Amino acid sequence: MHPDVLRILDTAVPSVQSEILISQLSLRGIANAYTHNFPEAERLLNEATQLCADQRSASCGELVQGRGLLASQQGESATAEDFYQQALAFGRSHQDSFLESSALLNLAAEALAESHFDEAIDYSEASLRIAQIEHARVLELANQANIGWAEYRLGDSDRALVVFLDAEKLAAELGDVSDQENELTDLGYIYMDEGKLNQANESFRKALDLAKKNDLKEHVYNALRVLARLSLRRGDLEKASDFADQALDLARETSDHTDDLYPRLVQAQIASKRGDTANAETTFRLIERDPQCPVFLKWEAEHSLAQLYEGQNRAEQADLEYRAGITSFESARSTVRHEDSKISFLTNGASLYDDYVRFLIAHQRNADALKWADFSRARALAEGLGVLAKDLRRTANDSTASAPDLNPQAVARRTKGTLLFYWLGEKQSYLWATDSTTTHLFTLPRRTDIEAAVQRYRTALNGPQNVLESGGEDGRALYQMLIAPAQSMLRPNAKVYILPDGSLNNLNFETLIVPSPNPHYWIEDADVINASSLRILAASRAPTKNHANRLLLIGDSVAVGKDYPELPKAADQMASVAKHFPAERRRIFSREQANPAAYLQNNPEQFSNVHFVAHGTASRLSPLDSAIVLSGDADNPSSFKLYARDIVHHRLKADLVTISACYGAGERQYSGEGLVGLAWAFLYAGSHNVIAALWDVADASTYQLMDRFYDELSKAASPDTALRAAKLSLLRGNAFRNPFYWAPFQLYAA
Repeated sequence: MHPDVLRILDTAVPSVQSEILISQLSLRGIANAYTHNFPEAERLLNEATQLCADQRSASCGELVQGRGLLASQQGESATAEDFYQQALAFGRSHQDSFLESSALLNLAAEALAESHFDEAIDYSEASLRIAQIEHARVLELANQANIGWAEYRLGDSDRALVVFLDAEKLAAELGDVSDQENELTDLGYIYMDEGKLNQANESFRKALDLAKKNDLKEHVYNALRVLARLSLRRGDLEKASDFADQALDLARETSDHTDDLYPRLVQAQIASKRGDTANAETTFRLIERDPQCPVFLKWEAEHSLAQLYEGQNRAEQADLEYRAGITSFESARSTVRHEDSKISFLTNGASLYDDYVRFLIAHQRNADALKWADFSRARALAEGLGVLAKDLRRTANDSTASAPDLNPQAVARRTKGTLLFYWLGEKQSYLWATDSTTTHLFTLPRRTDIEAAVQRYRTALNGPQNVLESGGEDGRALYQMLIAPAQSMLRPNAKVYILPDGSLNNLNFETLIVPSPNPHYWIEDADVINASSLRILAASRAPTKNHANRLLLIGDSVAVGKDYPELPKAADQMASVAKHFPAERRRIFSREQANPAAYLQNNPEQFSNVHFVAHGTASRLSPLDSAIVLSGDADNPSSFKLYARDIVHHRLKADLVTISACYGAGERQYSGEGLVGLAWAFLYAGSHNVIAALWDVADASTYQLMDRFYDELSKAASPDTALRAAKLSLLRGNAFRNPFYWAPFQLYAA
């Protein structure tokens, strides 16, 4: 409430005590900075600085931070960061925890402004820890806001939504109008991305009203510019234009040039829709080439320009702009450091890749479309495995680079299978089917139509009825949509690699119902393997022989509270697996010994086979916190989870990791990356194959499945054929014919 700050201080007599006078001048300077009276802010802070020259008053730390706030409001980010670092050092040297926390908070804000989002999270989390100790709830709130916005910009809307909702609730509780308005704006962004346009509009309108009521000019600007985008999304060009004009007028009151660019982009998009293509093109170009343009805005301008050229049938120029947008996006992605953030970041570029793939197919460049589609897949996994490095460097630095090198037919020959690569698009979906000699492209329904059927079928598979016996309309429809187009390329009992997209990652294709003449599950016709990308399959290597037929077996752990009771058949499954390996070539850890250290401290890279018999948890908000639930360590009983984030840092050479647990495949799929959880972590660590479950598994049926699976492996069957034989044995039996029992487990190849 900066005007109130000035009004109160106007009634105060200047103090004769230098420390109080420094505080008065600093507060007045900061309030003037926030109300954009920059000359007066500069004068007041300079006067305070002179008072600090000859003494070490505690108020001088807040003054230094005030100078950073002024620089930030003027768009001088580097200068602001320097002052914040000085304030941070001052706070630490004077044991001023509040100053230390607020300096870290402001460093986070500058990192956000520069699109250094994982750096912003690091600063905010450090600030939040101090604020919580000091019970500084306003600082807690501001840090929550920063963390939420960083998560949103890193493509993780699920995590951001949780943070924003908590922050909005706390802001209302504290009566913090500024932050409450901020959280309403942030929530609106997520609702808009999810297509909940009415909720988004309500959130943005409330934010605008609060900002206007409290004369928060920066927040009024933020609300106006996003209302302009929302109105454009809803097709209301008049409102969009009005909001954009108002936002631009406010932006020009400040000296921060970048604030001009956001409403100008909306104005250009409006001009494009109105047919004023010359004006739109000029503005897109100006934004694209502006040296101060934030990278998120840059690739959006390039994407918009590509769409403009595409609509004018200027294919060559459209192609160049699509690739320019991809280069800007990949350049931004290359700065992301945290593993969690790398997983989610591709969400930001999903629509850009989708439009480019559709554009290439529309211009009969099907092979290039597949190459770019595959390039966008399994990016974090590929980087962890050392794949893609050359193409990533080239694409992030050269907007004229051609499509990445990829020979799908060679991959099919190498894997001795048929490859079914899916792309679920906003306007159109596609299937590329590849065998050893040819690749064919098939057009599929829109993503929303496919995903609706997948969701219904997943629900049906969870019982209680056997979907084959109860009709299984969605199973038949999905077979017709997803498999039937390529049926002529699939030999009976052929090895088929599924490279899914979107919600297809949550679907076991083996359960799809072949409709006639005798309805049956597709597993009876095909040996199905799941894969992340063609490029990862192309880079696969044969398992090394120096650790052949060595087993690391961990499980039958001690119960950990009521949430993780003992598994009745765990000991039987452990014995069944162990009997297939000579005693001298196996290491077994059970009961109290079956703890995380049994894996982490026993050189797992020495084993060809790793098998877990345990409970599993899948974390939706933080997939690398998914875990295998084991026994507590004797020295640390609460440490009973083997986390995915620890698994990725222990390199493997295993031919096979089997996770005999619920939800081992993960619960949440990320754009381009697929399901991320325990299976992903073991693939990232280097395992050639992983068997993991899509849903809850039953103890008794899993014991039978694994017993038959290892029987087949001992006869020299490959993991895929062994798993298929084990599943068919349950399907053709009596007790466990329902796919609920045999279908959760899938084989993931890397």
